Amino acid sequence: MQVLLPSGISFYTFVALSYTIDLYRGEAKPARNFQTFSCFIGLFPHLIAGPIIRYQTVADQLDERKHTLSKFTSGAAIFSLGMAKKIILANSAGTIADAVFSADNPGAVNSWWGILAYHFQIYFDFCGYSDMAVGLARMLGIEFMKNFNAPYLSDSITIFWRRWHISLSSFIRDYLYIPLGGNRGGAARTYFNLVLTFFLCGLWHGAKMTFVVWGIYQGAFLILERVIGKKTLYSRAPLPVQLALTNIVVIFGWVMFRAPTIGSALTYWKSMVGLIHPTVSSMALSSEIFSPRHIVEMALCGVCVFQPTQAHDMANNLNPKKLAFCGAMLLAGYHDHVYANL
Repeated sequence: MQVLLPSGISFYTFVALSYTIDLYRGEAKPARNFQTFSCFIGLFPHLIAGPIIRYQTVADQLDERKHTLSKFTSGAAIFSLGMAKKIILANSAGTIADAVFSADNPGAVNSWWGILAYHFQIYFDFCGYSDMAVGLARMLGIEFMKNFNAPYLSDSITIFWRRWHISLSSFIRDYLYIPLGGNRGGAARTYFNLVLTFFLCGLWHGAKMTFVVWGIYQGAFLILERVIGKKTLYSRAPLPVQLALTNIVVIFGWVMFRAPTIGSALTYWKSMVGLIHPTVSSMALSSEIFSPRHIVEMALCGVCVFQPTQAHDMANNLNPKKLAFCGAMLLAGYHDHVYANL
Protein backbone atom coordinates (compact mmCIF):
# COMPACT_ATOMS: atom_id res chain seq x y z
CA MET A 1 0.00 0.00 0.00
CA GLN A 2 1.30 3.43 -0.93
CA VAL A 3 0.36 6.33 1.32
CA LEU A 4 -0.37 9.52 -0.63
CA LEU A 5 0.02 12.73 1.36
CA PRO A 6 -0.60 16.36 0.37
CA SER A 7 2.51 18.32 -0.57
CA GLY A 8 3.97 20.12 2.43
CA ILE A 9 1.59 18.44 4.91
CA SER A 10 4.38 17.75 7.42
CA PHE A 11 5.29 21.42 7.62
CA TYR A 12 1.70 22.58 7.89
CA THR A 13 1.28 20.07 10.71
CA PHE A 14 4.50 21.03 12.48
CA VAL A 15 3.88 24.76 12.45
CA ALA A 16 0.26 24.34 13.56
CA LEU A 17 1.31 22.00 16.38
CA SER A 18 4.09 24.31 17.52
CA TYR A 19 1.68 27.26 17.58
CA THR A 20 -0.86 25.35 19.67
CA ILE A 21 1.73 23.92 22.07
CA ASP A 22 3.53 27.24 22.52
CA LEU A 23 0.22 28.94 23.37
CA TYR A 24 -0.58 26.20 25.86
CA ARG A 25 2.84 26.56 27.49
CA GLY A 26 2.54 30.34 27.60
CA GLU A 27 5.62 30.74 25.40
CA ALA A 28 3.77 32.68 22.69
CA LYS A 29 0.85 35.07 22.48
CA PRO A 30 -2.13 34.33 20.21
CA ALA A 31 -2.15 35.89 16.77
CA ARG A 32 -4.06 39.15 16.69
CA ASN A 33 -6.39 37.94 13.94
CA PHE A 34 -7.00 35.02 11.60
CA GLN A 35 -5.21 36.80 8.77
CA THR A 36 -1.93 36.85 10.74
CA PHE A 37 -2.40 33.22 11.78
CA SER A 38 -3.09 32.16 8.18
CA CYS A 39 -0.01 34.03 7.00
CA PHE A 40 2.09 32.14 9.55
CA ILE A 41 0.68 28.73 8.60
CA GLY A 42 0.89 29.35 4.86
CA LEU A 43 4.15 31.31 4.71
CA PHE A 44 5.20 29.80 1.40
CA PRO A 45 9.04 29.97 1.31
CA HIS A 46 9.53 27.21 3.90
CA LEU A 47 6.57 24.92 3.31
CA ILE A 48 8.23 22.22 1.20
CA ALA A 49 11.58 21.60 2.86
CA GLY A 50 12.03 23.96 5.78
CA PRO A 51 13.32 25.44 7.90
CA ILE A 52 10.56 24.69 10.41
CA ILE A 53 9.36 28.04 11.71
CA ARG A 54 7.96 28.66 15.19
CA TYR A 55 5.38 31.36 15.71
CA GLN A 56 7.21 33.31 18.41
CA THR A 57 10.23 33.74 16.10
CA VAL A 58 8.22 35.51 13.39
CA ALA A 59 5.17 36.88 15.27
CA ASP A 60 6.45 40.43 15.50
CA GLN A 61 7.69 40.33 11.90
CA LEU A 62 4.25 39.32 10.62
CA ASP A 63 2.76 42.42 12.23
CA GLU A 64 5.52 44.86 11.36
CA ARG A 65 8.73 44.53 9.37
CA LYS A 66 11.15 46.76 7.55
CA HIS A 67 11.94 46.50 3.87
CA THR A 68 15.35 47.76 2.85
CA LEU A 69 17.44 47.47 -0.29
CA SER A 70 20.29 45.86 1.64
CA LYS A 71 17.97 43.24 3.14
CA PHE A 72 16.41 42.48 -0.25
CA THR A 73 19.84 42.25 -1.89
CA SER A 74 21.16 39.98 0.86
CA GLY A 75 18.10 37.74 0.48
CA ALA A 76 18.56 37.58 -3.28
CA ALA A 77 22.21 36.60 -2.77
CA ILE A 78 21.31 33.75 -0.41
CA PHE A 79 18.58 32.62 -2.80
CA SER A 80 21.02 32.62 -5.72
CA LEU A 81 23.57 30.51 -3.85
CA GLY A 82 20.87 28.11 -2.68
CA MET A 83 19.58 27.69 -6.20
CA ALA A 84 23.11 26.99 -7.43
CA LYS A 85 23.54 24.32 -4.74
CA LYS A 86 20.30 22.67 -5.79
CA ILE A 87 20.55 22.89 -9.57
CA ILE A 88 24.29 22.70 -10.24
CA LEU A 89 25.61 20.52 -7.40
CA ALA A 90 22.73 18.43 -6.06
CA ASN A 91 21.30 17.51 -9.46
CA SER A 92 24.74 16.62 -10.85
CA ALA A 93 25.51 14.34 -7.89
CA GLY A 94 21.99 12.91 -8.08
CA THR A 95 22.61 11.67 -11.63
CA ILE A 96 25.46 9.49 -10.37
CA ALA A 97 23.54 8.28 -7.31
CA ASP A 98 20.49 7.33 -9.38
CA ALA A 99 22.61 5.37 -11.86
CA VAL A 100 24.35 3.36 -9.14
CA PHE A 101 21.30 2.66 -7.00
CA SER A 102 19.35 1.43 -10.02
CA ALA A 103 22.13 -1.00 -11.02
CA ASP A 104 22.34 -4.66 -10.07
CA ASN A 105 25.44 -5.49 -8.02
CA PRO A 106 27.45 -2.39 -8.97
CA GLY A 107 30.57 -3.52 -7.09
CA ALA A 108 32.39 -1.97 -4.15
CA VAL A 109 34.06 0.93 -5.97
CA ASN A 110 30.91 1.95 -7.81
CA SER A 111 28.84 1.54 -4.64
CA TRP A 112 31.07 3.89 -2.66
CA TRP A 113 31.11 6.40 -5.51
CA GLY A 114 27.32 6.25 -5.75
CA ILE A 115 26.63 6.73 -2.04
CA LEU A 116 29.25 9.48 -1.86
CA ALA A 117 27.32 11.19 -4.65
CA TYR A 118 24.12 10.82 -2.64
CA HIS A 119 26.00 12.13 0.42
CA PHE A 120 26.57 15.31 -1.58
CA GLN A 121 23.17 15.32 -3.26
CA ILE A 122 21.05 15.21 -0.14
CA TYR A 123 23.08 17.96 1.53
CA PHE A 124 23.10 20.36 -1.40
CA ASP A 125 19.48 19.57 -2.20
CA PHE A 126 18.23 20.16 1.34
CA CYS A 127 20.62 22.95 2.29
CA GLY A 128 20.11 24.61 -1.09
CA TYR A 129 16.36 24.74 -0.69
CA SER A 130 16.69 25.98 2.89
CA ASP A 131 18.94 28.79 1.66
CA MET A 132 16.39 29.61 -1.03
CA ALA A 133 13.65 29.74 1.62
CA VAL A 134 15.73 31.97 3.90
CA GLY A 135 16.56 34.22 0.96
CA LEU A 136 12.95 34.50 -0.23
CA ALA A 137 11.76 35.29 3.29
CA ARG A 138 14.43 37.97 3.72
CA MET A 139 13.39 39.51 0.41
CA LEU A 140 9.90 39.74 1.94
CA GLY A 141 11.32 41.34 5.06
CA ILE A 142 11.14 38.24 7.30
CA GLU A 143 14.13 36.57 8.95
CA PHE A 144 14.23 32.75 9.12
CA MET A 145 16.75 30.79 11.16
CA LYS A 146 19.86 29.27 9.62
CA ASN A 147 19.05 25.61 8.94
CA PHE A 148 22.46 24.08 8.15
CA ASN A 149 25.89 24.79 9.57
CA ALA A 150 28.52 22.75 7.70
CA PRO A 151 27.25 19.40 9.10
CA TYR A 152 29.85 17.29 7.27
CA LEU A 153 32.56 19.03 9.29
CA SER A 154 31.24 17.32 12.44
CA ASP A 155 33.51 15.03 14.45
CA SER A 156 30.64 13.04 16.01
CA ILE A 157 27.01 12.15 15.31
CA THR A 158 25.97 14.31 18.27
CA ILE A 159 27.60 17.35 16.66
CA PHE A 160 26.23 16.33 13.27
CA TRP A 161 22.67 16.60 14.57
CA ARG A 162 23.41 20.04 15.98
CA ARG A 163 24.40 21.18 12.50
CA TRP A 164 22.08 19.19 10.21
CA HIS A 165 18.54 20.51 9.65
CA ILE A 166 18.85 22.58 12.81
CA SER A 167 15.18 23.57 12.90
CA LEU A 168 14.09 19.91 12.86
CA SER A 169 16.67 18.91 15.49
CA SER A 170 15.54 21.70 17.82
CA PHE A 171 11.88 20.90 17.12
CA ILE A 172 12.12 17.23 18.06
CA ARG A 173 14.25 18.16 21.08
CA ASP A 174 11.79 20.75 22.43
CA TYR A 175 8.52 19.04 21.50
CA LEU A 176 9.41 15.35 21.82
CA TYR A 177 12.65 14.58 23.64
CA ILE A 178 12.29 17.02 26.54
CA PRO A 179 8.54 16.39 27.13
CA LEU A 180 9.31 12.65 27.22
CA GLY A 181 11.68 13.36 30.10
CA GLY A 182 14.90 14.04 28.19
CA ASN A 183 17.85 12.87 30.27
CA ARG A 184 16.15 13.42 33.63
CA GLY A 185 14.92 9.88 34.23
CA GLY A 186 18.17 7.94 34.38
CA ALA A 187 20.28 6.32 31.68
CA ALA A 188 17.74 3.71 30.54
CA ARG A 189 14.97 6.28 30.21
CA THR A 190 17.29 8.66 28.34
CA TYR A 191 18.22 5.96 25.82
CA PHE A 192 14.56 5.03 25.34
CA ASN A 193 13.67 8.69 24.76
CA LEU A 194 16.45 9.03 22.18
CA VAL A 195 15.37 5.93 20.25
CA LEU A 196 11.70 6.92 20.32
CA THR A 197 12.50 10.48 19.27
CA PHE A 198 14.56 9.39 16.28
CA PHE A 199 12.05 6.68 15.40
CA LEU A 200 9.50 9.47 15.02
CA CYS A 201 12.09 11.63 13.25
CA GLY A 202 12.55 8.89 10.66
CA LEU A 203 8.80 8.47 10.28
CA TRP A 204 8.46 12.21 9.73
CA HIS A 205 10.58 11.91 6.58
CA GLY A 206 8.14 9.46 5.02
CA ALA A 207 5.79 6.54 5.65
CA LYS A 208 8.41 3.88 4.80
CA MET A 209 10.24 1.36 6.95
CA THR A 210 13.57 2.47 5.50
CA PHE A 211 13.08 5.93 7.05
CA VAL A 212 12.12 4.36 10.38
CA VAL A 213 15.22 2.14 10.40
CA TRP A 214 17.35 5.12 9.43
CA GLY A 215 15.97 7.06 12.39
CA ILE A 216 16.70 4.19 14.79
CA TYR A 217 20.20 3.89 13.29
CA GLN A 218 20.87 7.55 14.10
CA GLY A 219 19.46 7.15 17.60
CA ALA A 220 21.66 4.11 18.22
CA PHE A 221 24.84 6.07 17.49
CA LEU A 222 23.70 8.93 19.71
CA ILE A 223 23.15 6.43 22.52
CA LEU A 224 26.60 4.89 21.92
CA GLU A 225 28.23 8.30 22.21
CA ARG A 226 26.33 9.01 25.44
CA VAL A 227 27.31 5.64 26.92
CA ILE A 228 31.01 6.40 26.50
CA GLY A 229 30.73 9.92 27.89
CA LYS A 230 29.46 11.95 24.94
CA LYS A 231 32.47 10.86 22.94
CA THR A 232 33.06 8.67 19.93
CA LEU A 233 35.08 5.48 19.78
CA TYR A 234 37.59 7.43 17.70
CA SER A 235 37.69 10.65 19.77
CA ARG A 236 41.46 10.34 20.34
CA ALA A 237 42.23 10.11 16.64
CA PRO A 238 43.48 13.16 14.71
CA LEU A 239 40.68 15.54 13.73
CA PRO A 240 40.76 14.67 9.99
CA VAL A 241 40.29 10.99 10.93
CA GLN A 242 37.39 11.87 13.24
CA LEU A 243 35.72 13.87 10.47
CA ALA A 244 36.23 11.03 7.98
CA LEU A 245 34.84 8.35 10.31
CA THR A 246 31.81 10.48 11.22
CA ASN A 247 31.09 10.96 7.53
CA ILE A 248 31.38 7.21 6.97
CA VAL A 249 28.80 6.58 9.72
CA VAL A 250 26.50 9.12 8.09
CA ILE A 251 27.11 7.62 4.64
CA PHE A 252 26.12 4.12 5.76
CA GLY A 253 22.94 5.64 7.18
CA TRP A 254 22.18 7.38 3.88
CA VAL A 255 22.11 3.97 2.18
CA MET A 256 19.04 3.06 4.24
CA PHE A 257 17.56 6.51 3.63
CA ARG A 258 18.02 6.27 -0.17
CA ALA A 259 17.23 2.62 -0.80
CA PRO A 260 13.64 1.72 -1.77
CA THR A 261 13.47 -1.23 0.64
CA ILE A 262 15.34 -2.58 3.64
CA GLY A 263 16.41 -5.61 1.60
CA SER A 264 17.95 -3.47 -1.13
CA ALA A 265 19.75 -1.38 1.50
CA LEU A 266 21.27 -4.53 3.01
CA THR A 267 22.34 -5.67 -0.46
CA TYR A 268 23.94 -2.29 -1.10
CA TRP A 269 25.83 -2.47 2.21
CA LYS A 270 27.14 -5.91 1.21
CA SER A 271 28.27 -4.50 -2.11
CA MET A 272 30.10 -1.66 -0.34
CA VAL A 273 32.14 -4.06 1.79
CA GLY A 274 32.86 -6.42 -1.10
CA LEU A 275 30.60 -9.31 -0.11
CA ILE A 276 28.86 -9.25 -3.50
CA HIS A 277 30.86 -9.58 -6.67
CA PRO A 278 30.12 -7.02 -9.38
CA THR A 279 28.39 -8.09 -12.56
CA VAL A 280 29.76 -7.58 -16.07
CA SER A 281 27.48 -4.59 -16.48
CA SER A 282 29.31 -2.84 -13.63
CA MET A 283 32.18 -2.12 -16.02
CA ALA A 284 29.84 -0.18 -18.30
CA LEU A 285 28.46 1.59 -15.22
CA SER A 286 31.99 2.58 -14.19
CA SER A 287 32.68 4.19 -17.54
CA GLU A 288 29.45 6.15 -17.19
CA ILE A 289 29.77 7.42 -13.62
CA PHE A 290 33.54 8.01 -13.75
CA SER A 291 33.40 10.20 -16.83
CA PRO A 292 35.63 13.30 -16.70
CA ARG A 293 32.58 15.53 -16.28
CA HIS A 294 31.27 13.54 -13.31
CA ILE A 295 34.70 13.47 -11.68
CA VAL A 296 34.94 17.27 -11.96
CA GLU A 297 31.40 17.66 -10.58
CA MET A 298 32.15 15.41 -7.62
CA ALA A 299 35.39 17.24 -6.93
CA LEU A 300 33.48 20.53 -6.96
CA CYS A 301 30.94 19.09 -4.53
CA GLY A 302 33.73 17.93 -2.23
CA VAL A 303 35.43 21.32 -2.25
CA CYS A 304 32.17 23.14 -1.50
CA VAL A 305 30.86 20.81 1.19
CA PHE A 306 34.04 20.59 3.24
CA GLN A 307 34.75 24.29 3.65
CA PRO A 308 33.33 26.31 6.54
CA THR A 309 32.13 29.42 4.64
CA GLN A 310 28.35 29.28 4.27
CA ALA A 311 25.90 31.08 2.01
CA HIS A 312 24.84 33.25 4.97
CA ASP A 313 28.46 34.35 5.41
CA MET A 314 28.76 35.17 1.72
CA ALA A 315 25.55 37.23 1.79
CA ASN A 316 26.73 39.40 4.67
CA ASN A 317 28.63 42.61 3.91
CA LEU A 318 28.05 42.30 0.19
CA ASN A 319 30.50 43.97 -2.16
CA PRO A 320 30.67 44.16 -5.97
CA LYS A 321 32.74 40.95 -6.21
CA LYS A 322 30.30 38.99 -4.04
CA LEU A 323 27.33 40.38 -5.96
CA ALA A 324 28.92 39.41 -9.27
CA PHE A 325 29.60 35.89 -7.98
CA CYS A 326 26.04 35.45 -6.67
CA GLY A 327 24.63 36.78 -9.92
CA ALA A 328 26.78 34.35 -11.90
CA MET A 329 25.56 31.46 -9.73
CA LEU A 330 21.94 32.48 -10.31
CA LEU A 331 22.43 32.60 -14.08
CA ALA A 332 24.32 29.29 -14.07
CA GLY A 333 21.62 27.61 -12.03
CA TYR A 334 18.89 29.02 -14.28
CA HIS A 335 20.76 27.90 -17.39
CA ASP A 336 21.21 24.34 -16.05
CA HIS A 337 17.54 24.19 -15.04
CA VAL A 338 16.34 25.29 -18.48
CA TYR A 339 18.79 22.98 -20.27
CA ALA A 340 17.71 19.99 -18.16
CA ASN A 341 14.06 20.54 -19.05
CA LEU A 342 14.50 20.99 -22.81
